[in-house]
Order: sequence, then structure tokens, then C-alpha cells
Amino acid sequence: MSDSSPRGAAGGRGLTRRLVPMAGRDPAEHGRTATPLELLFDLTFVVAVGTAALQFAEMLAAGHPTQAILAFVLAMFAIVIAWIGYTWFASAFGTDDWLYRALTMLQMIGVVVLALGIPAMFHSVEQGGRLELRVMVLGYLVMRVALVLQWWRVTRESPRFRKVGLENIRWTVVAQLCWVVIGFAHLPLPVVIGGVLVVGGLELLLPSLTQGDAGGTPWHPHHVAERYSLFAIIALGEGVVGTVASSGGLLGGADGTQWSGNGVAVVVAGIGLTFGMWWVYFNVPFGDVLVHRRNRGYLFGYGHIPLYIGIACAGAALHVAGLHLEHHSRISDTAVVLSLALPVGLYLLTCYLLYALLVSARDWYHLLLVGLSLTILAVAVLLAVAGVAVAVCLLVVMLAPYVTVSGYETVGHEHQRRILEDLAARDR
Repeated sequence: MSDSSPRGAAGGRGLTRRLVPMAGRDPAEHGRTATPLELLFDLTFVVAVGTAALQFAEMLAAGHPTQAILAFVLAMFAIVIAWIGYTWFASAFGTDDWLYRALTMLQMIGVVVLALGIPAMFHSVEQGGRLELRVMVLGYLVMRVALVLQWWRVTRESPRFRKVGLENIRWTVVAQLCWVVIGFAHLPLPVVIGGVLVVGGLELLLPSLTQGDAGGTPWHPHHVAERYSLFAIIALGEGVVGTVASSGGLLGGADGTQWSGNGVAVVVAGIGLTFGMWWVYFNVPFGDVLVHRRNRGYLFGYGHIPLYIGIACAGAALHVAGLHLEHHSRISDTAVVLSLALPVGLYLLTCYLLYALLVSARDWYHLLLVGLSLTILAVAVLLAVAGVAVAVCLLVVMLAPYVTVSGYETVGHEHQRRILEDLAARDR
């Protein structure tokens, strides 16, 4: 077995692994990639995202779009915020010693508890009345205990980052206490909703509150970019799951081997759309951009929240389409197509906006590509309104990401190369 300790660390081999001081990783470390532990950690989020997507699809198909959207956004916000907290800490201070691994396992337990609480939260939103957050808050409490202990190690073992460690402990505890009150106190629903919005805003402000006066942390640009791309793949996996779920019931014949036209269309649209969204995201070398735009790490980190919501929602919408084609939904054809077109549009807009803000570029060519993509999505919805079959409309939606793909593969890649060269020149 090979030793997976950080480069230059004193981690031991054999039956024991000595504790490695959390002095901070080198942000310019050569060849830094995601560790097997981080990949294992991400598996728990596969379950959480999948649970939220399934609940969303079933509630939307049952004819409760407003409740479904609100519950899904709340669930995905909680999931992504939890993942972000671990990811940035690991990039800056991951030691991979036995204590770090044990606390990571504790965080994984918290994620599973969070996932177990998602169905109850969806049900409470659908029924109205009390917002059921207790199990989700309990999962957060477990995760936050582990994260606070990690930051406590930083304050003890790294004088340079002691202040930022103390600030993280202080504000993390404050935010978590607020969630406990919201989740477990018997408060009126308007107060709970207001509390969720306020504490959710506090969660978004945590990096500024903890690092604004205490200096930054030594996170690695390429490592962070890779971790975010891996979570994008997790979210994109819901597109594959949604395709399978939506097409499985469209098989005909006594032995289930005769494909209907709708079944073929759903498979082509689902896989084609998922692949196109993947292609769009991985056109952008976010790691290279962050090397030159390190001061925009906050924008990169939290700007991905609507992007991930769009990806996961599109996968869930494919499941909704399948339920509808099997006559198991209470929504119209137009609503089905709209449920897919809107998250795809959100995803594409966020990709372009995130890139433009990171590189400080205004590009008419990008505006043209965005305009054409949104036009295709609008055409798909209008076709549904005109009575065109849902399966055909799904195929039209599938084309939207390929506007960007075509634009990049023809002239966009050269344009991107010049932008990166300009960023490097400014640094010099």
C-alpha cells in the first residue's frame, strides 16, 4: 500500500499514522489532486442529492410546483453549503492523518443524517404548517461538531492561522445554534421562514466574517476546481438516473423489450442533455482561472450553488417527464417541458455569468451563444403550448447546450486561450 499523506508531511506507514500538524498546505503544491478520502466523502452527497431530486420529481408530478421548488432549493442549499465547508477546509488544511480521517467519517455520518431528513422536510412543505427540519438540523449538528474540531486543531497547531481558526469556530457555532433554534423550537411558521432566510444569508457570509480580518487560508486553486468539477459530475449523475427512471416504464411488449417512440426519445434527450451540460462545464479551465483570480474564490465557490441546483433539477425533471408519459402526473405537457427548460436555462446562464465575472470579460460572442440557447429553450416550450408531443419537445431542449459546445469547438477555444494569456500577463 502507498502512503497517501500530504507531500512533505510526517505521516507514518504501517499500523499507525502519526498526527500531522495542521500548518496549512502549500497553495502552489505541484500535482495536487482529490484524495481517495475526498472521493469517499462525496459518495454521501450522491445519496443526499439523489434523495432531494426524487422528492422534487414526485412532488412536481403530483401537481405541487411551488412547494416542490421551494423544498428543492432549501434541500440543495443545505447540501451544497455542507459540502463547501468541508471542501475548502480540506484544500487548505487536509493532513490525511488518523484524526483527520476519523473526523471526516463523523462528517459523513452527518451528511447521511441530513439526507434522511430530506423526505420529511419535503412532506412538511407539501402539507403546510410546521416546517420539519429537525433531522436535517441534527445532521448539520453532527457535521459542524466535526468541522469545529478540525478548526480547533488549526488554532492549536498553526500560529499563522490561529485567528482565522478562532473566527471560523465562533461563527460556525453561532450559525449552528441558530439552526437548532429554528429546527427544534416551536416557532410560528412566518418566524421559521424568516429565520431560514436570515441564517441562510449568514451561511453565505461566513467566509467574509471568518477571513475578512484574519487573512485567507492556503487553498489550492486546481484542487478546489477539481473538487467542484467532481460535485458537478455528482449532480449530472441525476440526469442519468432521471433518464433511466423516465424510460424504464416506457418499454413495451410482454417481456419489456419493445421500445416505444417515447422511450427512445426520452433516452436520447436525457443522455444527450446530460452530456451536453457536462461538455459546457468542462470547457472552462476553472483551475487556471483561479490561479490568476485567487481573490475571487468566494465568487467561484458560492456562485456554483445555482449552477448545481440547475443541474440536479434538470435530472429530476427528466424523471417528471417519464412519469408524465406514463400518465402518472397531474401537470400539463407545457409544465413538463417548462420544468426541464427552466433549470437548463438557469444552468447555462450561471455558467456564462460565472465565467464572465471571474475573468472580468464582456463578450458579444458569449451573449450571442446565450441568446441562441435561450431561444431554443423558448421554442421547446412554445411547441408544447402548440400541442407538439412532449418527447419531441424534450429533444429540442436537448439541443440548447450544444449551441455553446459548437461555439467553443469552432472559435471559442482560441478566444479562451487569449483571455488566459492576458490574465497571466497581468500577473507578471
